[in-house]
Amino acid sequence: MMPQTLTTRVCSHCDGFPVAHITTGSRTPDGQRDTLAATCPACKGTGTRATPANLTHAGK
Repeated sequence: MMPQTLTTRVCSHCDGFPVAHITTGSRTPDGQRDTLAATCPACKGTGTRATPANLTHAGK
């Protein structure tokens, strides 16, 4: 019997784009836009999710 390996897949909530930068509407002293980084709460900013053990296909 071969050992099962943990495979990763793209997060279904963020589609692999885990961090979005949102502009606040203001500018920094040097003229650039001030932004905030928002991470995906489902994957915690990694962009991938582990396959649940009960959904893996084992056997024939």
